[in-house]
Amino acid sequence: MEENQQMEETPEAEEKQVEEAPQMEQKQEEVVEAEPVTNTDGPATETSTSDDIEKNKGMAILAYILFFIPMLTEAKDSKFAMFHANQSLVLLIAGFVGVFVSGIIPFLGWFLLGPIVSIAWIVFLILGILNASKGEMKELPLIGGIHILDKK
Repeated sequence: MEENQQMEETPEAEEKQVEEAPQMEQKQEEVVEAEPVTNTDGPATETSTSDDIEKNKGMAILAYILFFIPMLTEAKDSKFAMFHANQSLVLLIAGFVGVFVSGIIPFLGWFLLGPIVSIAWIVFLILGILNASKGEMKELPLIGGIHILDKK
């Protein structure tokens, strides 16, 4: 008789464990959100907390429109916002240099190099905005390794 009672209790215990499993997974996910977020595209040099990212995501996006906006607000203390402000400044300087060089070279620069530089600048700008909106600290291709604002 005791064996029958134990067998009856076993399925109930299993059901209870199955019900508790999703709750345990939710608790583990909550803990993961508080861990630092690291640059996943290369060496782990930049880190920022998820709170910092959520709080300054808008400033990071605005940095690609005017790079100095985060420096005028409380976002100047945010590693995330300043990372994207630096990426924007480097992109702006690279764009000016590319347009200047393509303007000096007659015909080839005006009709070939100029449009290529302009299209590349727009593509990198969109990549930067997308990275900022996703909360990622990925460096832009080719020029992302240059650091002016966030000295390493």
